[in-house]
Amino acid sequence: MVNRDTVWPEGTPCWIDLGVPDIPRAIRFYSAQFGWDIPPGGEEVGGYSVASLGGRTVAGIGPAMGPAEAPPTWTTYLAADDADAVVAKIEGAGGRLITEPMDVMDLGRMAIAADPTGAPFGIWQGRKHTGAQVANVPSAMTWNEQMSHDFEAAKEFYRAVFGYDFEDMSSDGFQYATLQANDQIVGGIGGYPAGVPAGTPGSWTVYIGVSDTDAAVASATAHGGSLVHAPTDTPYGRMAMVTDDQGAGFSLLSVPWEQGE
Repeated sequence: MVNRDTVWPEGTPCWIDLGVPDIPRAIRFYSAQFGWDIPPGGEEVGGYSVASLGGRTVAGIGPAMGPAEAPPTWTTYLAADDADAVVAKIEGAGGRLITEPMDVMDLGRMAIAADPTGAPFGIWQGRKHTGAQVANVPSAMTWNEQMSHDFEAAKEFYRAVFGYDFEDMSSDGFQYATLQANDQIVGGIGGYPAGVPAGTPGSWTVYIGVSDTDAAVASATAHGGSLVHAPTDTPYGRMAMVTDDQGAGFSLLSVPWEQGE
């Protein structure tokens, strides 16, 4: 279990949010799925709504950004001490800026970028809003990973931008490493498995903790979502991937109850 009320160390996944065409519909889905309290956001923030769990912030739900044809998606935000400095490193390392750095009132400063494999991600320089206040418990962010067809290029990019070290876990037919910042494991990075079509851009996946993966899958499908990858046991917990009722994909990972007590 992680409780945090100060800004996250640079390079750490610190926030997740969902961009969808129908915010009230998303609020209904995720309130039912995870028990989140999600007061609707005001017009001054475009309806952007902040979800909380037990009074502590866990995620955001806002309007879909980008082209009209872009699908609803979850975005992982990586913490930055200085968003503008990180953006300069992104461009210098071969990444692409999607949204220029901008202040979000007095909450913080943000930008959206894509790495050289095409995976979009956010940058968040926390001020009044420091990011997620709870993680690694059921119904909160518990893991974030970047996957692509170019494992080595992705590692080179994120090392150049955030100074990550990597603990390689690769084996025959499997490319994966943990991301390490400040001597802490903060996420994962890997190569797409066989069967993912060539030309598929890289992506960041959000994992949300659950106490019972199979029950969480059943809940998601009952509320209009769909199953992408059936529940599978792994050394790190039972895992599955689903979409919500607007098509945004996210993963579920079992988290032992004792971590949330």
